[in-house]
Amino acid sequence: MTEPRTRPATPVPVVLIHGLWLHATSWAPWSDLFRTAGYAPLAPGWPGEPATVEEARAHPDQVAGHGIDDVVEHYAKIIDGLDGKPVLIGHSFGGMIAQKLLGQGLAAAAIAIDAAQIKGVLPLPLSALRSALPVFRNPANRHRAVSLTEEQFRFAFGNALPEEESRELHARWAVPAPGKPLFEAAAANFNPHSPAEVDTRNGSRGPLLLVTGGRDHIVPEAVTRATLKQYRHSDAVTELREFPDRAHSLTIDHGWREVADACLEWLAARSL
Repeated sequence: MTEPRTRPATPVPVVLIHGLWLHATSWAPWSDLFRTAGYAPLAPGWPGEPATVEEARAHPDQVAGHGIDDVVEHYAKIIDGLDGKPVLIGHSFGGMIAQKLLGQGLAAAAIAIDAAQIKGVLPLPLSALRSALPVFRNPANRHRAVSLTEEQFRFAFGNALPEEESRELHARWAVPAPGKPLFEAAAANFNPHSPAEVDTRNGSRGPLLLVTGGRDHIVPEAVTRATLKQYRHSDAVTELREFPDRAHSLTIDHGWREVADACLEWLAARSL
């Protein structure tokens, strides 16, 4: 159990960035925990994202068509309005966005949890392709928002959970997601100006923690370890933490607190 940290005069802002198919409100338990620990958390949605899960499901067109650059610019503007550089915690595509913002010098530190594949990462496991198939099966989905069925969500997110819990998480948090970021990431290594490119050589950036779930289907461990290798030319701190028995749902399922506590412990060790 993580004890509350000593509260500075101005609490350090923590920006929580979700990924595809989850709503920003899925970070609510994390926000409560980090606030208790002395931080100032905020969990803004992606550009166009409605305020509630119900609204997001009713109006998928509001997020359709937004790509990686749109999301990065959106969060950069939010960061610009803060009193100081924040700590970024991103999950899935949110983890990629956090890495891009950290590489641009806009954050004090970042934690990327099961982060989406960045440019330069070559492994593309079959489970990752199957997880993205609901989007890739139709090229027109690049400009649409796509939902996951309960069965698709179980394979992509809830494969390490009891079926009932996966079903409950789908009913509570799953929302349509823009297809464009997936198409951009899939073509990253063939595009010299890919929006999935991260400045992995920046030696003056803040520390980065990569977190991987050993049973993740969307972002298998091999992808995260290959991401770690992309930072080998930087002198900045880059570390890896593995949760061997966890899948892509690790930020929202019954074991979320273990992951959140590990993030708090890492930040404390870095005096952040």
